[in-house]
Amino acid sequence: MKRVYILCEGQTEEAFINELLGPYFANLSIYVTPIICTTKRTTTKKFKGGVSDYKKIKTELAILCKQHKNEKITTMFDYYAMPPNTPNIGCAEKDLYKRMELIEEAINKDIEHQNCFFNLILHEFEGMLFSSPDSFTEITDVETVEKIREMRNEAISPEHINNSPETAPSKRLESLIPNYAKVKNGTLLSKSIGIDILMQECQHFARWVEKIKSIKESF
Repeated sequence: MKRVYILCEGQTEEAFINELLGPYFANLSIYVTPIICTTKRTTTKKFKGGVSDYKKIKTELAILCKQHKNEKITTMFDYYAMPPNTPNIGCAEKDLYKRMELIEEAINKDIEHQNCFFNLILHEFEGMLFSSPDSFTEITDVETVEKIREMRNEAISPEHINNSPETAPSKRLESLIPNYAKVKNGTLLSKSIGIDILMQECQHFARWVEKIKSIKESF
């Protein structure tokens, strides 16, 4: 069995990896382990979640890559929330997927560890939940589900839903569903949608999953 460590942003991503990606990859003899990024270290404690400085991400990746030099390291960070000092984060490439490729390449070059490949989530984790608006019937009313469907239909894909930090997918859901709980509801909805539909609707996410799957043969 191959082992892959996924450095992630917070508890929402950690739950998604444990509840959805874990079982999926286990069937392929790939064991994935989420690790919430440490933002501060003291002699007695580590502080995790929410990253405001790219250097902190780079430091944590370097530690992981050295600790697990014979295993693969990847990431799950929201594109829209990446710190401004992230390599090439201001890339102006119009094609969204090409832009992600260029940014991730720049980060990989900066990290300089062969067992690491950086991955961004477009534009944030909650965007993927728009892959199946009907799944929201589990947590809200039909009228709200229709509004979510309209938002999805207005975008090229769920990964394209984002105009600004104020209108990010999570902000839209919190506005429509006042009691929306990111970890609990995000996990419930993603499991309801299923990884096959997520990959079908979210091209960049699908490429990441396929890259992890290829480790079975190439690493």
